[in-house]
Amino acid sequence: MAKVALIQREQKRAKLAAKYAGKYAELKAIAGDAKRSDEERDSARLALQKLPRNANPTRQRNRCEITGRPRGTFRQFGLGRAKIREMAFAGEIPGITKASW
Repeated sequence: MAKVALIQREQKRAKLAAKYAGKYAELKAIAGDAKRSDEERDSARLALQKLPRNANPTRQRNRCEITGRPRGTFRQFGLGRAKIREMAFAGEIPGITKASW
């Protein structure tokens, strides 16, 4: 089980990223648009730097919803590999069965 503070930090990052998502995408589009003037692009880059650091979506870490484990997390389920295995063997994940051939 991950520390509660780490899980809360990730939740805080997710909330901040959602809050600034529109502004972040808009500034990112301006900064990458070659048709705009250099001054506009530079001002967009500076505005991006002034946004909170945790507003950047790349700072988020995928964690298991149950245990909070940061590694071995499957996006499709939002669970860590160990929890997927346990739940699949118990039949709690629909459509997942143990392979045998």
